[in-house]
Amino acid sequence: MASVTIKDVAKRAGVSPSTVSRVITDHPRISPDTKEKVRAVMAELGYYPNAIARSLVNQTSNSIGLIRSRLTEENFANPFFPAVIQGISSVAHQHRLNLVLSTSKTFEQEDEECLNLLRQRRVDGVILLASHRDDQLIPRLARDQFPFVLIGRYEGADNIRWVNNDNIEDAKKAVRYLINQGHRRIACLDGDPRYVVSADRLVGYEAALREHNLESPPELVEHSAFSVEGGYQAVYRIFQRDQTFSALFAVDDLIAIGAMQALQERGLQVGRDVAVVGFNDTILGRCVHPALTSVAVPIYELGQIAVQMLIAQVYGSRDTPDHRELPATLVVRDSA
Repeated sequence: MASVTIKDVAKRAGVSPSTVSRVITDHPRISPDTKEKVRAVMAELGYYPNAIARSLVNQTSNSIGLIRSRLTEENFANPFFPAVIQGISSVAHQHRLNLVLSTSKTFEQEDEECLNLLRQRRVDGVILLASHRDDQLIPRLARDQFPFVLIGRYEGADNIRWVNNDNIEDAKKAVRYLINQGHRRIACLDGDPRYVVSADRLVGYEAALREHNLESPPELVEHSAFSVEGGYQAVYRIFQRDQTFSALFAVDDLIAIGAMQALQERGLQVGRDVAVVGFNDTILGRCVHPALTSVAVPIYELGQIAVQMLIAQVYGSRDTPDHRELPATLVVRDSA
């Protein structure tokens, strides 16, 4: 059986082959009705446009890169990343864009892989899933004018496109809640200090304590991996210093869940003996016992907006702002 051609689609739909080509590239001058009719015929005949040929015509790859999945096993165990990627995928699918995921073991390797994706035109732009405090990639992308959007905050020039929640203020909100509940010795389990998100949430914790004239003793602060095991070990390091606390703020739900396990092993009842608050309000926090009080970040929407910003940047749309800050809310459950 002969393969279906663009001329076959045009003849069945009653349009010219050039119109079919414009429908394939989602040209804005083609009416929605014509697009719908041509796409229906393409589906009926089983015609699938050649992505390589299409990219040669458009001078685009019809793909976007997802960067910064460092320490991949650890990150993909965290529900934050599947949720944000689902948000990215939902919008990318609407625009018929492919996703290319870059994974590397070190910052340096990932930076080079990202730049190679762009230089070799394998992607039209990239979404950075995090930034770190000594970031070398973001200034290189900005200097070379490569299209990119950051999910997070960059400690440098503000002339980049980003979408984020206010991690400093949202951490303050969580710690203020604990203070208003009567807690005065509040431990903090921070994440990897190389990441901006960890630094910001720690700043928020310290600021909330200062607002209420409370000390933030360094012996009550521990850094850990963004994992259950990281939170578990961090609590035991605090206990090894013979420190007591009535509440604990963790900068990530997985860290908080690990902390809850460590507390329960020592015979402490979470929610009664020690209050625990997490961050991100992922599905795992809702499933543990007691259910975790957590800062609910609109993770899915972060991904959606990041793609919209990148599409606007690549295709020159003026409809999307360069910066978006999304609100987060504290969801109170039984752990605090």
